[in-house]
Amino acid sequence: MLKGTKTLKTTLATLAVAALATAGLTGCAAGANVGGTLTYVTFQDAWTHADPQRNYTGRDIAWFGSYMHRTLTAYDRAEGAAGSAVVPDLATDTGTASNDNKTWEFTLRDGVSFEDGTPITCEDIKYGVSRTFATDVITDGPGYAISMLDIPSAEDGTSVYKGPYATEGNDTAAFDKAIVCSNDNKTITFNLKRAVGDFNYTTTYLSFGPVPKAADNGDQYDLNPVSSGPYKIESYKAKDSMVLVRNENWNKDSDPLRATRANPDKIVVKFGVAEEVRDQLFLTNSDPNAMSLDALLPTNLPTVFADDGSVLPEWEGRAINVYDPYVRFAFVNVKKLNCLPVRQAIYYAKDFNGLITLAGGQAFNGDPADGVIKPLMGLDYKKTTGYEDIGTSPNIEKAKALMEQAKTECPDLHARVTDKNRGIVYDIADSETNKKAAAIWIDSLAQAGMVIKFNFIEAGSYYSVVMDPTKQNDLSAAGWAPDWANASTVIPELFTTAGGFNLTQNADDPAYAEFEKLSNAALVEPDRKKQGEQWAALNQYVMDQMWVIPGTFSKTQEIWGSGLGGVFFWEPQGAPSFGDIYIK
Repeated sequence: MLKGTKTLKTTLATLAVAALATAGLTGCAAGANVGGTLTYVTFQDAWTHADPQRNYTGRDIAWFGSYMHRTLTAYDRAEGAAGSAVVPDLATDTGTASNDNKTWEFTLRDGVSFEDGTPITCEDIKYGVSRTFATDVITDGPGYAISMLDIPSAEDGTSVYKGPYATEGNDTAAFDKAIVCSNDNKTITFNLKRAVGDFNYTTTYLSFGPVPKAADNGDQYDLNPVSSGPYKIESYKAKDSMVLVRNENWNKDSDPLRATRANPDKIVVKFGVAEEVRDQLFLTNSDPNAMSLDALLPTNLPTVFADDGSVLPEWEGRAINVYDPYVRFAFVNVKKLNCLPVRQAIYYAKDFNGLITLAGGQAFNGDPADGVIKPLMGLDYKKTTGYEDIGTSPNIEKAKALMEQAKTECPDLHARVTDKNRGIVYDIADSETNKKAAAIWIDSLAQAGMVIKFNFIEAGSYYSVVMDPTKQNDLSAAGWAPDWANASTVIPELFTTAGGFNLTQNADDPAYAEFEKLSNAALVEPDRKKQGEQWAALNQYVMDQMWVIPGTFSKTQEIWGSGLGGVFFWEPQGAPSFGDIYIK
């Protein structure tokens, strides 16, 4: 998960459970009041994506999945480890597997419909999945449908099926064999190219949700997606607001997951609120029925939290500080920074301590990362070697030595990254904290003779920009969490051409062919312990090639007004359980 989004799994449960126990919160919807207007506030100008097939950020998946978009299966709405259990949503159960887990079948509930009252059928889900294959139109979403469904690849490695908009050279028959609807349009069968024992985790993603073909207007569907949940869009305008109102055609009898949770009458999202203005809104409790979609500015953290990160007594029940499922890092565009010594020099010149301190210290920002797999992933994590000084102050002498090596091995790139008029360009979201972080990067890299410049991108547009290879620069800030409790949802997604979020552009790197071979072998390894060892080795491989500059095993702080109840940290999406929030 990206900004991805993505999701926390049962292997990450213990720490979050402990943290939430100290927060004194309850997630039970029983006794919740019905009615009122719930307001969310963010400095972003708009959602990254409202289109279900393009949504790949954990927070946004949690938000839209709570209010608008239903899926075949979903995560349970419960605190702690129980929240990571997969339960039926549109389907009557969590799926039936056969053919050695290469065939999965789901039957739809009775009474499920879109916001206009039209029944949701197998064909609507099949059409929604088909949109994933239109990679020139439906961008930024997860690619599991492409990598898992039993559809051949063309000579260039892309799928022979090109999605619902292509009119030439499109093998629709192959897609029709991969997803089959029953005669009564109630049962959907997925035929996979490899065994996927946890495919019903995949179907929790909005990208496997229904879309009515008649309402699909391509990339513009982002502005007016059709609801299958308890709320629908009344209005949506970037840099202004989104307003949700009740969906009168939502049948709560067909939706036990949300039946007791659709409590507010109206939900409003206010976009483009300046960060300090946003923080003061909550610090002064001027809107008790509001919740922030962003973290507090580091300068305001001491008002709410103690030095050790615990919530101050006067803020109990209005804030939490927990480890989220994400690993933060910077993708390295290997196509542009195609010299390993330069990539390693950036790592050694990075001032980990300065950047973590700026963000509030380890109590708030998290622990220095040594790769892209978080330690709480258990079987899949092993501390990487060769970078034992991870998280300490920059090693400028080591960085200088690597730059000397680069002068011989890659003189052209060395000349660029040391040129004050060119240098390294880092894509990053436009925020006050990131602007301060830029100064730390500039100072520390300068000590090693490197020049770094920053491309600040409006937060809501960030991933749509950096995921465009024509716009992405040398480094791109990112965060990722496992989509479920297996690094099969981390390593292949981030570093192979079949993945949905590979911003390394590493296909031409000499190390890539062997990496892909090893990754594909790990995907089909049936022994889970051995598979974990394979993922850990591939995490080491990523660090050895320095395809990312690691950041932190991060934490998140959430804050809301005194008028809200039902707030808790929902582990599988690494976000608040938005659907449980009500007006007291």
